[in-house]
Amino acid sequence: MTTVTSPLAGRAIGLAAVPDPVFSGAMVGPGTAIDPDRDASEAVSPVDGVIVSLHPHAFVVVDESGHGVLTHLGIDTVQLNGEGFELLVNKGDTVTRGQAIVRWNPAPWRPPASPRCAPWSLWRPRPRRSPSFVRTAS
Repeated sequence: MTTVTSPLAGRAIGLAAVPDPVFSGAMVGPGTAIDPDRDASEAVSPVDGVIVSLHPHAFVVVDESGHGVLTHLGIDTVQLNGEGFELLVNKGDTVTRGQAIVRWNPAPWRPPASPRCAPWSLWRPRPRRSPSFVRTAS
């Protein structure tokens, strides 16, 4: 079983509340979303694993069972071209659950970029092995 913890502090809102059909329609995979705190903070790895994709606004960590978790920081944040984000690890790094991956500050963002939700989804799950989502205090 893969244990997945929240990559951000905030309030769980569920994928259906995400204003992006790719996430709200679970096209990327099952998961949830967080309405994150608006203060500068760090997004952490939701699982132990390897960083297989890394961008200022999003990252994927794959665990030893082959489960990957995509964390996307905000909506339409790719348009920020990295502004307001600081990468703390590199693609290919082995990370532990709770380790800081990206430092971000959504305070100065302007539309269309929005910090109102940060979806995260299970990516490429193996059949018959379901993740467990665990709420943790941050």
